[in-house]
Amino acid sequence: MDLILWRHAEAEDGFPDAKRALTEKGHKQAARMAQWLQSRLPEDARILVSPATRAQQTATALTKDFSTLEALAPGADAQALIDAAGWPRAGGTVVIVGHQPTLGAVLARILAQGNDSWNVKKGAVWWLANKKRGNSSEAMLKVAISPDLL
Repeated sequence: MDLILWRHAEAEDGFPDAKRALTEKGHKQAARMAQWLQSRLPEDARILVSPATRAQQTATALTKDFSTLEALAPGADAQALIDAAGWPRAGGTVVIVGHQPTLGAVLARILAQGNDSWNVKKGAVWWLANKKRGNSSEAMLKVAISPDLL
């Protein structure tokens, strides 16, 4: 299984939090990352997105064919996100468009079996893979990239 964690791009300040839209820079970040992902994602990748406006707009740069999950909303529990993705047994590729600190907590839990939260830059993608080794499996980082490097 491949799990791609994509933090929403830069958003406006404001209230309510769930309605904050992407800035002009955020739209550009989302477009750059979406272009990078489009040439690498398998056609059957599942895209799961937070209901927050900024996450919806980020995902829309990639496709309109995604599922919105309340379990991915700002403040979501890391384990709820892992469960929604089906990690590590779901198979295929799952893209999650979500928020900090949840994405960072998922990374810490999967890659380091820790309870901390790692920093995920706005608009960045962390691509994880689960590889089977005999009777066990191993999580590995395939790539971590931010839109300013594209």
